Amino acid sequence: MSEKSNKNQIILVLIVAALGYFVDIYDLVLFGVVKGESLQQIMSNASAEQIASTGKFLFNMQMLGMLLGGLLWGILGDKKGRLKVLFGSIILYSIANLANAFVTDIPSYACIRIIAGIGLAGELGAGITLISEIMTKETRGYGTMIIVTFGALGAVAASLVGANGLGITQFFHDFTGLSLQNWQVAYIVGGLMGLLLLLLRIGTIESSFFLNGKDEKHIKKGDLKLIFYKRENLLKYIHCIFIGIPIWYIIGLLIMNSKDNFGPWLGINDIENGKAVMYAYIGLSFGDLLSGILSQILKSRKKVVYLYLSFTLVTSITFLFFLEYFVTLNASIYYLMCFLLGTGTGYWAIFVTIAAEQFGTNIRSTAANTIPNFVRGSVPIIMLFFGLLTLNFSDGVSALMIGLFFITLAFYSISRLKETYGKDLNYNETSE
Repeated sequence: MSEKSNKNQIILVLIVAALGYFVDIYDLVLFGVVKGESLQQIMSNASAEQIASTGKFLFNMQMLGMLLGGLLWGILGDKKGRLKVLFGSIILYSIANLANAFVTDIPSYACIRIIAGIGLAGELGAGITLISEIMTKETRGYGTMIIVTFGALGAVAASLVGANGLGITQFFHDFTGLSLQNWQVAYIVGGLMGLLLLLLRIGTIESSFFLNGKDEKHIKKGDLKLIFYKRENLLKYIHCIFIGIPIWYIIGLLIMNSKDNFGPWLGINDIENGKAVMYAYIGLSFGDLLSGILSQILKSRKKVVYLYLSFTLVTSITFLFFLEYFVTLNASIYYLMCFLLGTGTGYWAIFVTIAAEQFGTNIRSTAANTIPNFVRGSVPIIMLFFGLLTLNFSDGVSALMIGLFFITLAFYSISRLKETYGKDLNYNETSE
């Protein structure tokens, strides 16, 4: 294969992974944007409290699916190949999106969110693992940066389509003759975007690292014992999870509860969750672009994580307690802070890359898929702690206590991991 041909194939894989993550994040965020509208139609006689409770239940079902999917796709990626997982996950969450547009009852909605969660769990880990293995050790940081920087904009698309999709709904009606609600069309758009990606399947390449060991029967592939029964690997695995939790402390607690908790805490009562999420993800996209460039300039992953954790600590404290001393508080200032908080979480690409680079080829997919999904799965735990703390403390103090705990834990964890920039990834883990 010529060098030019190989380069073009790498670019194609990069495009597929970036677009796949775009649709992945679109679906992940879209549920939060349209769940209220969809549940109001499905549960037309329910109270606001019942709708809110059902929304939380469906979110938990999606998170359950993501935890299961992380394990499933991770192991499959090590046993069957990264490329199969990349496209398999896209197929699953695309079909789930389309089906979600036509649910008429809560049990069906819950089942589809579990299936969607399983599908959503596989795309990022497969994409990061594949790009890390087919690009050179000096340039793979740029590849993972592109995937997450572009992919994070899927949240912006979800916020815009989910909240202001009347034009798309009208176009869909004119084109098909079907009269659907805005939330239904938003799900259909996500499903169709995912299925269109399958057209790019031709010409993509599998990791040579995986292919070289594919037929080696003596190599254990996707074996969880290599992680959980080997002390060194288990500690690395736990530290990787702790590094990522501050990201979802910001997104899952501070941003996604803007309307009910943190807008009122700051005396601002006209905050929309959809807009808060949108501005946070714009910041996350910008932050990931910047962190990827910094990582290449500094030739270090760890230094960048230290910088971003420090920025996250300062911005979260300022947001919760000192913002009113600098500016007059209003919705515009609040959304600006959402952008800055999102920027601080923009080490997501670096975090997943670190997770992939910590482990050998035969369990790399398992690690890269499960670690970010366990981090996402920390949100219900964070919310549980928040609920318990608010029994005795204010929303701001409770959020600060949780943030200080997990950010401190992340600082400790990154200090315990070895630098992986430029590390040779062509090796396998053994049980010895």
